[in-house]
Amino acid sequence: MTASSSPAPRRAPATTSLRFALRELRGGLAGFYVFLACIALGVAAIAGVNSVSRALTEGIAHEGRTILGGDISFSLIHRQATPEEYAFLTETADQSGGTIALVSNMRAMARRLDGSDQTLVELKAVGPAYPQLGTFALAGGGDVQDALSTQNGVAGAVAAPELMERLNLSVGDEVALGATKVAIRGIAETEPDRLSDGIGFGPRLLVSEKTLEATGLVRPGSLITYEYRLILPGASDERLTRIRETADERFPEAGWRMRSRDNASPRLSDNIDRFAQFLTLVGLTALVVGGVGVGNAVASFVDLKRPSIATLKCLGASRSFVFRTYLTQILILAALGIAIGLAVGAILPFVALAALSNILPLSAVPALYPRELALAALYGLLVALSFSLWPLGRARDLKAASLFADRSAHFAAKPALSIRLLQLGLLAGLAAIAILLSADWRIAAWFVAGVIVVFFVLRLIAFAIVWAAAHAGTIRNTTLRLAIRNIQRPGALTGSVVLSLGLGLTLLVTLALIDTNMRAQLTGRIAEEAPDFFFVDIQNAEREPFVALLRKAAPDGTIQTVPMLRGRITEVHGTPASEIEPEEGAGWVLRGDRGITYSSDLPENSRIEEGKWWPENYTGEPLVSFDGDLARGLGLKLGDTVTVNVLGRSITAKIANFRSVEWESLAINFVMVFSPNTFAGAPHTHLATLALPEGSPEKVSADVLREVTNAFPGVTSVRVKDAIEAVNSVVRQLALAVRIAASLALVVSMLVLAGALAAGHRQRRQDAVILKALGATRRQLMTAFAVEYGLLGLATGFFALLAGAGAAWLVVSALMDFRFTLFPWVAAAAAIIALVVTIGLGLAGTWRILSVRPAPFLRNL
Repeated sequence: MTASSSPAPRRAPATTSLRFALRELRGGLAGFYVFLACIALGVAAIAGVNSVSRALTEGIAHEGRTILGGDISFSLIHRQATPEEYAFLTETADQSGGTIALVSNMRAMARRLDGSDQTLVELKAVGPAYPQLGTFALAGGGDVQDALSTQNGVAGAVAAPELMERLNLSVGDEVALGATKVAIRGIAETEPDRLSDGIGFGPRLLVSEKTLEATGLVRPGSLITYEYRLILPGASDERLTRIRETADERFPEAGWRMRSRDNASPRLSDNIDRFAQFLTLVGLTALVVGGVGVGNAVASFVDLKRPSIATLKCLGASRSFVFRTYLTQILILAALGIAIGLAVGAILPFVALAALSNILPLSAVPALYPRELALAALYGLLVALSFSLWPLGRARDLKAASLFADRSAHFAAKPALSIRLLQLGLLAGLAAIAILLSADWRIAAWFVAGVIVVFFVLRLIAFAIVWAAAHAGTIRNTTLRLAIRNIQRPGALTGSVVLSLGLGLTLLVTLALIDTNMRAQLTGRIAEEAPDFFFVDIQNAEREPFVALLRKAAPDGTIQTVPMLRGRITEVHGTPASEIEPEEGAGWVLRGDRGITYSSDLPENSRIEEGKWWPENYTGEPLVSFDGDLARGLGLKLGDTVTVNVLGRSITAKIANFRSVEWESLAINFVMVFSPNTFAGAPHTHLATLALPEGSPEKVSADVLREVTNAFPGVTSVRVKDAIEAVNSVVRQLALAVRIAASLALVVSMLVLAGALAAGHRQRRQDAVILKALGATRRQLMTAFAVEYGLLGLATGFFALLAGAGAAWLVVSALMDFRFTLFPWVAAAAAIIALVVTIGLGLAGTWRILSVRPAPFLRNL
């Protein structure tokens, strides 16, 4: 039969590929443990983080009524609702057969009766029906209303445990509050609406409405929030939306903040989403680092299967059959790794929520979340496929003759163009999913772009190291020459070491520098440049005697006072604030109330960027000076108008100039500074700061706080040191979670490195045996290997320092607007970690190789 008349080979059915794949897997999973670990760890991290986030957000949504204290709430700053506004709220509640309750929040000073100590408290005044929803639990039991009642002529109060500890109080003790005193009759154990009130700088103190009136703390311009909570039985979400729209239509200048049960704690929900997004991206980075390990494991597997592949091809197996057979094995193993990761990720919400139960007053019920688990599985599958295609494609296209060649030889074959395009498409899909499904696509896009850039730069660095080793010239020292040659020989581990360890270390250095810079700003520059005290709610009549007291108590201190009001931006150049789409980082200025002031002069720690300051004794139309960065984020330009609602009155002012503000100094400054004629005759209070001379003893600060609190009980004193410590405490907790996530990437890097070393075990053993036969001692070989791994680790650590420092500088300087500092100990730590990991793992894998006797091995060459 001629060649032209020979029948075409029949295509093997898919079941045949599956049968061959399963048959080869009967030999066990040797060589694939790193593969499984890399996939499982990455999938577990992504599934766990997203599942915990979903559990928390669903818990907030499920308990929205309890957290908010009603179905819908209306909050006002400085003032209570007018009779017309209150009538509308009452009518709305009556239409649904519901109720309305008032809760007031402000900051105040609680003092021991002997005047020996005092502290800032978050004061909350409630009515007789509180809590309308949920349960307020007291330590040791009891009813909250009984604890708040007046007994023997003394009003009661309920305190947070922190307040009892801070002032060294016991249940039954009395404290001074404004112009009256209260007896602590209970310690709060569970406060159902705690999340609704946000995070404060002081411990909670709960009193009744009548007690708040008796304190004398509520005065014109006092910084107090009145929240009207409506319980509307059976009200649908559409009904709540109509209520909000009606409130806006009937009272366009009310300036109240409206929240409904589906958005009971928006800041907490946003923070959970953002933090989960960040940790998900870190987990994805760990998964991509693991992809290098996946590629190494598959390449090693293909190398071991070269005789089998050659035999199949000689027996007539097509390239596509070989490719399908071994791809099927990889998919089966990937499915096993994904299943392990999903199992761990599904358990994480149950563990995490149990650990958070004492931190978050939220009874979030953990469950299995199919969407989050499916997303993690998709990530794992895409990574496994993306990094497996290259070595599988090479095996597909290598000829049988080359497969039967010496297994120590290495071939530089590339997979077919179709395979490379498919791999590129899978990686692009992985990046697209990470960006499109994130809470903030901009941050995700930058993160993904950074990983891609670092990945390619690391490839270039690995190439540069190999090139430098190949062109090192004549090296006399035998040990060093052997180490240099090992770096650039065929099948060297240079690329795997630099890629795997470089990505993990870069992420670790970036997060470490961001964390260190944030702490340095809080405890360093900010703490040094910030004033020692802020004093709030100083009445006009109190300003002069208050300043006189400060000068007497701290004669060397620097005192600054400014008028202060609270207002909400309602319109920007005629467009309602709710319809504005600001740039990232500028939206917060449109949410909630902002502190505002007026001034004849340009505030300190700021400079004019564009425009002019108004002249002294200006009497024209209202003008406003706006923070330049925020103005650009809102799309504002000179001459545009901004409308703010202050004390229920809408005021429109024209932008006269843009300012650059040094916010990190914590000096008195505001986003908006108005011309003095804008608020002529409006009731307001004053804000004051006191900066003590550097090195002042702690006793001076304590004496100032005591004298101010005793002489002006209605003035709220905020010690900056305590506020910074409160913020630092939150930062420490977040940093712990970030370090754990970053450590995951480093652990995966170590796994990949260990896998690469295992994959190169055979070649290393052959080299060691031949060198020992030629007279090399174990010590010489160990030293050569140590130098090789040390050089690779040093080069990788140096790159990780540069790349991590660059990424951290971008985040700290551009996003956080802080001054960036490169800390030497972080650089040293990165280099040490790189050296310890590479040398340690390298020598651990080499020790067994050096124990092989040359004779039996040489007989089988």
